[in-house]
Amino acid sequence: MVVVTPLLLLLLFGIIDFGFMFQRYVVLTNAAMEGARVGVLPGYSAADAQTRATTYAAAGGVLGAVTAVATTVNLPGAGGGTWPGVQVVVTHNYTYSYVGPFVGLFSGSLSTVTLRASSTMRRQLGT
Repeated sequence: MVVVTPLLLLLLFGIIDFGFMFQRYVVLTNAAMEGARVGVLPGYSAADAQTRATTYAAAGGVLGAVTAVATTVNLPGAGGGTWPGVQVVVTHNYTYSYVGPFVGLFSGSLSTVTLRASSTMRRQLGT
């Protein structure tokens, strides 16, 4: 019991930590899509896309620094031409709450992981 209980607790808290990390990754993915959606609309700029992505991530419960970068890209179009588009990349450093400190007791280095999500959409042309 003395040997098995710490291992089971480590496994349980590892599952919980991974669940929190995955939830934040899903929020970042949705934030990138939302930022790209705003960035391709007529009348909106890359700064608007970045603002929308960071606002969405904060509303989704991602605490700490979230970096959103929106850039204009050229996407391949039909017939060999190109279409203007917007790409939004959102990054966040996730800190392990339970497993990181436990691994640190044994001289390990499992403290943070960088989560990165990106979305690219074709710009809509105004009429």
